[in-house]
Amino acid sequence: MVEAPVLNALHVTLDQLRACVGELRNSYGDIPAVQRLTGDVDRMVIDAAELDVLPPPAQKPPTPITVLTDEPFDAAIWADADDEGLGGYRRGSGR
Repeated sequence: MVEAPVLNALHVTLDQLRACVGELRNSYGDIPAVQRLTGDVDRMVIDAAELDVLPPPAQKPPTPITVLTDEPFDAAIWADADDEGLGGYRRGSGR
């Protein structure tokens, strides 16, 4: 669930980014690269504002964890499996 602290951190970060782009504009002027960065920041601010008014997303159920033991597998499981490599070479098949 997205909590208010996460959105607050996003807004603080976007404010800092906007200030950095402003400093770039002071240094480089209103060149195309700075204009693009300004537009990008503006779009991110708009997107962040949309998140402020959306209801929190539904929580997904936790993914079940499969525990594997350290016990060795039965070698018979792999008896008819191909060796890894090109062509599916099988040991002892004479190919």
